[in-house]
Amino acid sequence: MPGTYSQIYIQLVFAVKGRENLISKTWRDELHKYISGIITNKGHKSIIVNGVSDHIHAFVGLKPVMAISDLVRDMKNNSSKFINESNLVKGKFAWQEGYGAFSYAQSQIENVYNYIQNQEQHHQRKKFRQEYIEFLEEFQVTYDEKYLFDWID
Repeated sequence: MPGTYSQIYIQLVFAVKGRENLISKTWRDELHKYISGIITNKGHKSIIVNGVSDHIHAFVGLKPVMAISDLVRDMKNNSSKFINESNLVKGKFAWQEGYGAFSYAQSQIENVYNYIQNQEQHHQRKKFRQEYIEFLEEFQVTYDEKYLFDWID
């Protein structure tokens, strides 16, 4: 819409159903590129998509033309379909319900980018559960532990 200007930076985090380690290193980059394409095709800016075997981080320059929940739904639905139709896993691949969405200022882009880029090294020191709860607490998000992801400790 003419005359509308915005710059909204959102980090999205979502996990494999059952927190299974299904995202193999052999096709992980292909999945990240595919998810990045979904973001771009929906009219948003894909800054970086990365993750490990059981969850994904996507940093997005969000345009206010669609709800965050709709973007995440499309990312999950389309990437699940891609994984299943490509027979990248045995059985049926699915993402867990829910996601995290965390907003950032322009001045934080480089730090968030570097954090997401180094997920594999980061998770050698910190489990996903700890990371996710730290996000919720840092961003002062009220949550009920029973509604968080299924955890594997």
